[in-house]
Amino acid sequence: MTEAKPTKQQLAWQDMELGMFCHFGINTFYDQEWGDGSEDPGRFNPQSFDPRQWADVAKKAGFQYLILTAKHHDGFCLWPTATTDHSVKSSPWKDGQGDIVREVSDACREAGIGFGLYLSPWDRHEPCYGDKEAYDTFYCRQLTELLTGYGPLVEVWFDGAGSEGREYDWASIIALVDRYQPDAMVFNMGRPTIRWVGNEDGVAPYPCWNSVKTARLSMFTDSIATWLPDTPEWLPAECDVPIRKLHWFWHPDDEEQLKSLDELKDIYYRSVGHGTNLLLNLSPDSRGLLPDLDVQRVNELGHWIRESFDQPIAAVSGEGISLLLPLEQERNLHHVLLMEDLTGGERIREYTLEARSRGEWRTITTGTAVGHKKIECLDAVQADCLRLTITASVDIPIIRQFSCF
Repeated sequence: MTEAKPTKQQLAWQDMELGMFCHFGINTFYDQEWGDGSEDPGRFNPQSFDPRQWADVAKKAGFQYLILTAKHHDGFCLWPTATTDHSVKSSPWKDGQGDIVREVSDACREAGIGFGLYLSPWDRHEPCYGDKEAYDTFYCRQLTELLTGYGPLVEVWFDGAGSEGREYDWASIIALVDRYQPDAMVFNMGRPTIRWVGNEDGVAPYPCWNSVKTARLSMFTDSIATWLPDTPEWLPAECDVPIRKLHWFWHPDDEEQLKSLDELKDIYYRSVGHGTNLLLNLSPDSRGLLPDLDVQRVNELGHWIRESFDQPIAAVSGEGISLLLPLEQERNLHHVLLMEDLTGGERIREYTLEARSRGEWRTITTGTAVGHKKIECLDAVQADCLRLTITASVDIPIIRQFSCF
């Protein structure tokens, strides 16, 4: 494993930790997950559409960015693109004069959170999809509209589903991102700067190193994504998962699929707690609103995160292979949080965590990767001091935060 180093944009993205995915489109009005491109734009009519509600929910729950499906596999576009009539301009919503992407973008900026876009490479509606050269040109036109029309983007999400075995003109596609949105993260295709974790369960394996050279393309193949030669080795992972089991788009009478708070806690521990970003999908319904039960659940998650991790009992930082975390008195501890300073790369390879109680030290856990963040869940540990010992590293380890809760 070489000493790959992140860019400042990658570091800023990793610090965001929590993103909200919003799958919304023609599928919302057809009670389906994947459209085949034959859907009638006349069905798209979210009469109570309120993107400020989406952004406010994200902000209140502690999410730092929101990603919208500007075009899913069905080819229906949520902005009035010049490339096709299969879009909001052919819908009754706002008499064909509306722009979902514009309004969500504006709402995110008003709320002070980042905005990103999903643009499916696979397009089941576009007639020229079978002509590689023609569709590459078509797709680049769509992408250019999105990259130039909606302000700074935090992320551009390229979904590999449906594109197994298909090669796109990634050199041209990535050149557009470089030109118009150089600070945006690129998800998993072309020349990515972040990668897919490899499942839709929202969980990262442990260890989940930031330096990798391969990643799976999609859920539907074991094939490895084909990346451009200049893809960086530093590729932090993003864990995407729907808050309703197996459903990315809204479906009526689907409330029993809503994940419990305990399930979301486990996802948080195994995504953010394993050093990755968590991208949690909440699906707006056919009104254009996030359902009340979903909002309540994500608020519960945000409250638990704040209650658990906003106020450490004690915290230190520093360099070297050993670091003490003294407490004012012996306390019951539930979590230990470790973070590396990643500006010089991911240096820690193995560590031991010890607790002192009544003058005696005992090992409470060992681990490998720390990276952006490692959350250790403790089982009724009592201590008046903790000790972190780095037992294997590349260069001098730099601890950004060593804290307990």
